[in-house]
Amino acid sequence: MIIRARSLSPSKLKSISSLALFFTRPPCTSITLSNPLLPVDTPQISRKFSHIFTNHFSSQSTATSSAPKKRPKHQQKKEPSSSKPLTLNRDGNYDDATPHNVVCPGCGVHMQELDPKNVGFFIKPPTKTKDPMLKTSSRHMELVSTEPEFTAFLKKGLLLEEKCESSDLVEENLDKETPEKPVVCARCHSLRHYGKVKDPTMENLLPEFDFDHTVGRRLRSVSGARSVVLMVVDASDFDGSFPRKVAKLVSDVTEDNHTAWKQGKSGNVPRVVLVVTKIDLLPSSLSPMRFEHWVRQRAREGGASMIARLHFVSPVKDWGVKNLVDDIVEMAGPRGTVWAVGAQNAGKSTLINAIGKCVGGKIGFLTEAPVPGTTLGIVRVEGVLPGQAKLFDTPGLLQPHQMTTRLTREELKLVYVSKELKPRTYRIKAGNTVHIAGLMRLDVEESSVDSLYVTVWASPYPPLHMGKTENAQRILEEHIGRQLQPPIGEHRVGELGNWVRREFHVSGSSWDSSSVDIAAAGIGWFAIGLKGKAVLGVWTYDGVDVVLRNALLPQRAQLFEETGFTVSKIVSKADQTLNKSKKQIEKKKQSDQKTAIAVEG
Repeated sequence: MIIRARSLSPSKLKSISSLALFFTRPPCTSITLSNPLLPVDTPQISRKFSHIFTNHFSSQSTATSSAPKKRPKHQQKKEPSSSKPLTLNRDGNYDDATPHNVVCPGCGVHMQELDPKNVGFFIKPPTKTKDPMLKTSSRHMELVSTEPEFTAFLKKGLLLEEKCESSDLVEENLDKETPEKPVVCARCHSLRHYGKVKDPTMENLLPEFDFDHTVGRRLRSVSGARSVVLMVVDASDFDGSFPRKVAKLVSDVTEDNHTAWKQGKSGNVPRVVLVVTKIDLLPSSLSPMRFEHWVRQRAREGGASMIARLHFVSPVKDWGVKNLVDDIVEMAGPRGTVWAVGAQNAGKSTLINAIGKCVGGKIGFLTEAPVPGTTLGIVRVEGVLPGQAKLFDTPGLLQPHQMTTRLTREELKLVYVSKELKPRTYRIKAGNTVHIAGLMRLDVEESSVDSLYVTVWASPYPPLHMGKTENAQRILEEHIGRQLQPPIGEHRVGELGNWVRREFHVSGSSWDSSSVDIAAAGIGWFAIGLKGKAVLGVWTYDGVDVVLRNALLPQRAQLFEETGFTVSKIVSKADQTLNKSKKQIEKKKQSDQKTAIAVEG
């Protein structure tokens, strides 16, 4: 058995401090090695043995113990060095020459220890000792026997039962039980544990991710490893999150290289795998056949002319991930390169973590958060694909036509869809208007029929309002920023831009289902059901993309919404604030009237 004694505090050692007189100590070479804490007129013999009463069990000589102690490396303050400039780019570690440890495994930004106010800052954890005696779980420890032949200080020790034949085996088992967690930057740590970034302005120092320069030039190469483009699109905002520029670039490269390959020349044809993620947010009543036809049509209109594979997945529910992995492995081959591409907050990192979990590789390294722009640089994900195949997570593409690029983090929480979409339907006539918060408005200007059905598909948190079109502008001016949120606060109205009107001529052939959608990128969409024709005016902020398309979800709600505001926490809170303000104004008026009467009297 192995016996280990507990460490004793100095106060518990006072009773045996006198034993130090009888221990052999290396002789002092000179009288100058005396304790400087004693008075100068102390007798010489006392000064010679002064170390007995000051450093009872010191392992250092008196000379060395009087020197200032050196701090551990992890506690030493690092001085900024001007000779080593910070790396501000989004290239990450897609280049084989870039070491893994210089890039954050969570977001792909280059790590640095110099400036805590800059991107990539991290704190290096202290080095852990690999002593099995110290790391072994306390469940293997028992109290030492209380027999009288044991000394008092040994009775307070612990007896460790041997569980392995060798210390090497113990250390190996301990390493397996407590795997080392990857070191991430301070930004990723804040997102993972608190769901927010302390200083979002730091990210503005990084240049915009240039997909054409970093990934596009590799796709254009006629030689090299096979390329697979994993195009990730959000099912709840398909047109807004669809990467049109990437789709056009890949389609052009595919066409050029395919033509060269037919002519007998070198031609590396990239393969496109369209992945529609977050399908758990769509109603379960949606027909898969109808959805696939709808997606392929929208993808062609978005610029994706050649799609090798189409997958519908839900990383949260683990739907379709296994089939996706099988296709990626087959298409990439033993040495291929897979690029995960998509708009900000489309769900690329969540998808890759789900793929890693599916294949039993390194999981949970990529940072996931319901805010746009979580991934800052290219991240090479190891241990997921077999052989020498590589998988890269790229930064989210900035889509200026999405409304979400203009909203604050608090406003994003309101428009972010996190649960299955539910329809909210109005039965209205011409001359009526429906508001989606302070972000979008639909006016029914003309109609060949008495009434039509307008179904709103959006996050349940932003409130809706239905009323007369003649009062729409007044309602907007009086309630935007308060009952109509987002935007949150009146000061945010001017920051979002100017409202512009777009006109749409729609037609339908059935009352039972919606025929067309009018979708605004990053907000949601109106589904229109009618048997006839109508002229609709849609208002939103300038620059936000609004498209007319075939209806994605034809069904509508069984119960219709009523005139006025929908039931919402935002509306209730705003009404309480307004009523409180009115009461304060009324009290002030009554107080002023009483004061005026007293003065007149």
